Amino acid sequence: MDLNTVLLVLDSTVRLATPLLLACLAGLFSERAGILDIGLEGKMLAAAFFSAAVSAVTGQVLLGLGAGIAISVALSAVHGLASITFRGNQLISGVAINFLAQGLTVVIAQDWFAQGGRTPQLEGSGRWDSLTLPLAETLRDVPVLGPIYYELISGHSILVYIGFLFVPLTWWILFRTRFGLRLRAVGENPAAVDTAGVSVIGMRFAAVAIAGLLCGIAGSYLATALQAGFTKDMTAGRGYIALAALIFAKWRPWYALMSCLLFGFLQAVGIRFQNIDLGVFEVPVQFMDALPYILTVIILAGFVGKAIPPRAGGQPYVKER
Repeated sequence: MDLNTVLLVLDSTVRLATPLLLACLAGLFSERAGILDIGLEGKMLAAAFFSAAVSAVTGQVLLGLGAGIAISVALSAVHGLASITFRGNQLISGVAINFLAQGLTVVIAQDWFAQGGRTPQLEGSGRWDSLTLPLAETLRDVPVLGPIYYELISGHSILVYIGFLFVPLTWWILFRTRFGLRLRAVGENPAAVDTAGVSVIGMRFAAVAIAGLLCGIAGSYLATALQAGFTKDMTAGRGYIALAALIFAKWRPWYALMSCLLFGFLQAVGIRFQNIDLGVFEVPVQFMDALPYILTVIILAGFVGKAIPPRAGGQPYVKER
């Protein structure tokens, strides 16, 4: 396998890992505050549709991004209202959001555009362009390092760079700020936080709002950068894979980056290599396509060692009187 093939696979890995990473970090904020969020898939899907729809109508991808974030944050507010304010079952609330997004996106798309549940193909300013980083063209012909910088590091949309910048930002917020300390404490011992005079409800709503923001960016990236428009069920289980990656990462930002890159790499390999011939037998393309989902099942089955979630995760907080 030559360098160009390796770089193409790694380039695809970065692109495919970006929505997983953003959704994984969204779940990280939410679950660190004690709120389980199965609804990552639905929020990404709704954000993907509204981003593509608004971008198609207005021709402005920034407006599409804003629409995607707005609908995702709104769904997060619904999830927060159900699970924090009314102390409902967090899993059921998340699943309901997934079903709602799955059905409404297709119905609204068909009514709005009459293209079989799709949006029109995005072009020009209606989608994100790739960015060429400084000196990329100049260094392109430099052996080894030039192609790595030009093909792998440069040439992505701005949402890719934003997604990866969120990793150190998330680490800093969670582990180096007072807000992060309180948020983590809410997920571990909300009664102690309440005793200290910090609003448990306020911190948890802040966490789900941040999760909505990140899911909105992830969904917008899918529809306006990775692809050029919305198609039915285009998230294809990425929200659930992000949850598996979060467990694999043991609720830590840097580990989340590595686990999402692993899932992205498996997807890239499945797309790039079809019907791999190992000499003794040929690996079918269906197996390669299923690799990320197989890994998800393995991870959820508990083969990644002891992963201890926040102690108050999934538990509604009832203030003692």
